[in-house]
Amino acid sequence: MNTRSRRRSAAVMLVAVALGAVLTGCKGDEARAVGPGASATPSSGAGKGDGSSSAVPSTSPDDGSDAPDASGAPAGTPAGTATPADCVTKAPYPEDYDPDEFALYGYEELDGITDKVNLIIQHGAWGCPEPDTDGAPFVVSGEESRWALDQGAYVTATNPIVESTENQRIGVQELLDWLDAHPDSGLVFKYELGDDGAIHRLDEVFTP
Repeated sequence: MNTRSRRRSAAVMLVAVALGAVLTGCKGDEARAVGPGASATPSSGAGKGDGSSSAVPSTSPDDGSDAPDASGAPAGTPAGTATPADCVTKAPYPEDYDPDEFALYGYEELDGITDKVNLIIQHGAWGCPEPDTDGAPFVVSGEESRWALDQGAYVTATNPIVESTENQRIGVQELLDWLDAHPDSGLVFKYELGDDGAIHRLDEVFTP
């Protein structure tokens, strides 16, 4: 082989080595891009030299199913988001209070005010039912509050205030008389406020 042929062969080999290095670098970059948050589909035109596709199939579900993500939470649920419990096992914090229910323990007359009385109540939330019981307990906060009740409020009651498991309309004075005879009962009521901030509707919650 003459000198010119040896130089031509060396040049071809150098070009082949350089081309191989470029292809190797491109393939490495593509592999690093496949991962959480990165597209697994290579750019247009990428493929093996024999014409077969080198695209990595996407692992993201297309059917909208709640497949878990890398954090273990269902898809669409922010990581670290807790599912609220259905019941409490200890005295609840204010953010856990049932927003429209309280336990009623008594009342106080308001000096110089005849159209309202103060109900003595405790906020709370429904607890987990005990085995062999008919219902869940209402777990109170342990802190008393005073809420004004309008003397003309719409009030309904069930057992034990009236002999019925369905709510019956009673007067406010009938409720106050029962509270006088049964202090600290802790019966649970749903309430609604009027425009003046006082309670204008009170419905006892039947508990077995």
